[in-house]
Amino acid sequence: MDNVFMTWIKPVAPDLLSTASSQSIRKPIARISAAIRGKASIALASLALIAAGAMQTANAATPQEEASAFFLKFAAAQNAHDIAAVRALLWDSPDFLWVTRGVQIRGAKAALDNFSSYYSGTWQLEPEMDKLSVRALTADTMQILVPVVFTRGNPGQTPQKAKFLISQTLIRAADGWHVATILPVADTQLK
Repeated sequence: MDNVFMTWIKPVAPDLLSTASSQSIRKPIARISAAIRGKASIALASLALIAAGAMQTANAATPQEEASAFFLKFAAAQNAHDIAAVRALLWDSPDFLWVTRGVQIRGAKAALDNFSSYYSGTWQLEPEMDKLSVRALTADTMQILVPVVFTRGNPGQTPQKAKFLISQTLIRAADGWHVATILPVADTQLK
């Protein structure tokens, strides 16, 4: 018998619970008490889940933060000339698009071949992250714009610096974010 419940009932009807006929009352009271405890447990568990979800939402990265972190990872892989790391960040699709030096490159493999040729010389990216612009197009698609200073040069040649506005479309797959398009624009001033 639930002592807390009985403590509450006893002052109200102490003689009722002590009589032999009180067995017929005690069982329903015990069932009611158990049902109340069960519902209270469910309610508390539900509140705990709601609170945990709210905390997780509060700690979730914004699209701006996710895009910024992703782009920094992409730039670091490029600057390290780490073709495997770059491969993991590109969308593995024949629809991947990169326009470079006026040439349209389709597919991640073709892009990686081109990056490899650039990596044989000087290839460094210096993104101006304070000017990064992010737009969530859908829950799984983001567009980023960021000015980047490229230092590039063929092997044995003096590297040249050039500034471009880089437009990338990022898509989220089961294994995380990937670059779907890379489009450089010579005019780095957004209007």
